[in-house]
Amino acid sequence: MEKIKELCSEERPYEKCERFGAKHLTDIELLAVLLRSGSRGESALQLARHILYPSLLPGGILNIHNWSYEQLRKIRGIGKVKAIQILCLSELAKRLAKATAGCELDFRTPSSVAQYYMEDMRHQKRESMKLLLLNTKSRLLGESDISKGTVNASIVSPRELFVEALQKNAVYIILLHNHPSGDPSPSREDILVTQRIHDAGEMIGIELLDHIIIGDNRYVSLREEGVIQ
Repeated sequence: MEKIKELCSEERPYEKCERFGAKHLTDIELLAVLLRSGSRGESALQLARHILYPSLLPGGILNIHNWSYEQLRKIRGIGKVKAIQILCLSELAKRLAKATAGCELDFRTPSSVAQYYMEDMRHQKRESMKLLLLNTKSRLLGESDISKGTVNASIVSPRELFVEALQKNAVYIILLHNHPSGDPSPSREDILVTQRIHDAGEMIGIELLDHIIIGDNRYVSLREEGVIQ
């Protein structure tokens, strides 16, 4: 099988990057550079292709976020070091996206909040809900994960949610949760949970600013949808 060193210089990722710049490398070439080397019988380019374009699954760079350590170790040529490199690359990509979005973060603007939490939540394989606690100036006091699994009225308890809000002296709260399907359209259960928490908040003086549902690079704000008045 063809190794990187056997390619002509213009086809080698390192030389191509040096000559033309990183933006001219394909996704596979970029990952191959970060992997640095292949293994017996597999070049770095071939390993990168296996990671980004696994058989029987849709291919693409977002597959980097889908691999677990155990799954990576099952790929021929991926040992402990390379598996950890790939996991760290995934986490670094998420943190870069979050840091970039954080420069324009405004908790009163749904698109800003959704963009900031998008990379944290859109790759999750199970539904989870996050609670954001804000002060009188709509600045973040803290955040916490309040449920894992299906988000429904029996799991999300307004009582427990508002106990935490009161402990932190929050004046406003925002809920976020993800839809692993990638479609952020609210379900009937999503709307019921939102209405229950909104009504409970009105009674104790803590306003639910929004409930934002995260999909695959898309979101729905239930305030923008008119569920929260």
